[in-house]
Amino acid sequence: MLGNIRRVLRMVKPSKMMTSAAGQTEKRAHCTSIQLLHDCLVVNHEEQQMHVSYVWLRDHCCDSYNSVTHQRSLDTAAIDLAIRPQSASVEEDRLVITWPGGHVSSYSFKWLTENSYQEVKRKTVQPRILWNKDVYENANIASAKWDTFMKSDDELKTFLQNYLLYGIAFVDDVPATVEATEAVSQRVSLIRETTYGKMWCFTADLSRGDTAYTNMALDRHTDTSYFHEPCGIQVFHCLKHEGTGGRTLLVDGFYAAEKLRERSPENFELLTRVPIRHEYIEVSETHKNHISSVGPVLSVYPWNREVYQIRYNNYDRAAINTIPHELVQRWYAAHRQLTTELRRPENELWVKLTPGMVIFIDNWRVMHGREAFTGLRQLCGCYLTRDDVLSVARGFGLKA
Repeated sequence: MLGNIRRVLRMVKPSKMMTSAAGQTEKRAHCTSIQLLHDCLVVNHEEQQMHVSYVWLRDHCCDSYNSVTHQRSLDTAAIDLAIRPQSASVEEDRLVITWPGGHVSSYSFKWLTENSYQEVKRKTVQPRILWNKDVYENANIASAKWDTFMKSDDELKTFLQNYLLYGIAFVDDVPATVEATEAVSQRVSLIRETTYGKMWCFTADLSRGDTAYTNMALDRHTDTSYFHEPCGIQVFHCLKHEGTGGRTLLVDGFYAAEKLRERSPENFELLTRVPIRHEYIEVSETHKNHISSVGPVLSVYPWNREVYQIRYNNYDRAAINTIPHELVQRWYAAHRQLTTELRRPENELWVKLTPGMVIFIDNWRVMHGREAFTGLRQLCGCYLTRDDVLSVARGFGLKA
């Protein structure tokens, strides 16, 4: 029986031909062919072969979706897991399947190709330009301008494209007020309220239990690594600085991660597999917080190993007690090598934030820090919801 199912029958006529569930195969002039096996459909299209589950095909019939709400309307759990096509055919640029009971499904080969496991495995989820200091400075990326940015969708689109590619983007000439900073932030996305509030404004007064509320230097780090979902976008605006120092440090964590992958694949993989704990403990007269979460230093998509998040904050890292004993020494070695990449001088971009300059930082990718400073330095800012920023970008047709 299986031998008959796997037999390939070449058809002479290049026009529409039918293929039975017994395992016949159709081949057309443009080299598209299909073959029904016992457990799946094999599609050969434009020199790519795809193995497609029958249950998957039935689940993804266009009739399974509400065209108005763009939501699934088919009860996936009701599909017979042993379902098999009654017949299948190639009609122009589409695969047409008739199921037992007479239901007909149609799929474009373009859609099948774009959504096949093989194609998705090769695709980059979000195109990026990885950078060190020279790469970013040589790109000579123009900042958005406040007046244009607040009313021009083209300016917003360009800003978002820069943000997606580099993980940072700037808006200049913003009035040096908390209100204007809030307005320019809301132009991009929704503001995420946290234990720090919605919009926050701080100086070196240690009013919160965080090293950021001092005038000390801060090493490169990502914020809110102790959240189960770390904040997506960090916004900073320096409203005033009457003193010296205080430059902001920016480092592309994905650039460093890829260098680690090139130089030590084993250490890279270890940092993607081992979860560690971060926590934030604050006990004062006005604030009491104990926030904790667990996650790996590097998060990757399992199908293509693309890095999509880095959690790197040595200030907020808790006791390491989630690693098997035999991996502890190896984890420290891997973490040390990543730290070496992050601290290479050529990877450091130093920016002096001044009143009017608002920076947006991808907190899942780009780490920030600062040098020590003197005098009064007042910053305001907020966190933006990552999903909503990406939604706005996709609304402009950007790959996000």
